[in-house]
Amino acid sequence: MATENSDGRRNDSAGGDGAGGLEPLVRELLRQVASLAEELRNANLIQLHRIAEAQTDRAIADPLLAEAMSTLPDPSGNRRRQLLFANMQYAKILLNHRVGAIGRDELLGHLRVLCRNLVFQEYWELTRDHRKSLPRESLEATVGRAVDAIMDELRDDPDEWWVVGPDTEPT
Repeated sequence: MATENSDGRRNDSAGGDGAGGLEPLVRELLRQVASLAEELRNANLIQLHRIAEAQTDRAIADPLLAEAMSTLPDPSGNRRRQLLFANMQYAKILLNHRVGAIGRDELLGHLRVLCRNLVFQEYWELTRDHRKSLPRESLEATVGRAVDAIMDELRDDPDEWWVVGPDTEPT
């Protein structure tokens, strides 16, 4: 049954040729909505990272705030600020991967470089217990296992740092 809309367009409710043309349009609209939802999710993740980074910057600048922010056992004021900065570097690399700015190979490359840093190595060891509480299949837990593998291989052969790490993809 065909009816006319108030603007003079015909509306075929019987499902003839007009309905068949709607299905691809609806699929395309759903694809665009899903894409926008992913873009919004990434924008929110980036904004949360900015907030966390601003708080960490304040903590690095103020030893009293650094002490309040850090859960690490007894590092000196300067060392605590270095460890907070190492965490911020790791979080930045993880965010870049999470929002799709870098792929698996780039992620592992950045992690290989970061794992060579002595401050990051200390940070990673001090936060080992923190990572135990992460859900096993979470991105952060998966990437954490990749960092553990990189650290283990670096201890065995530090001269081959550019080839260390897991072969499986952290997702």
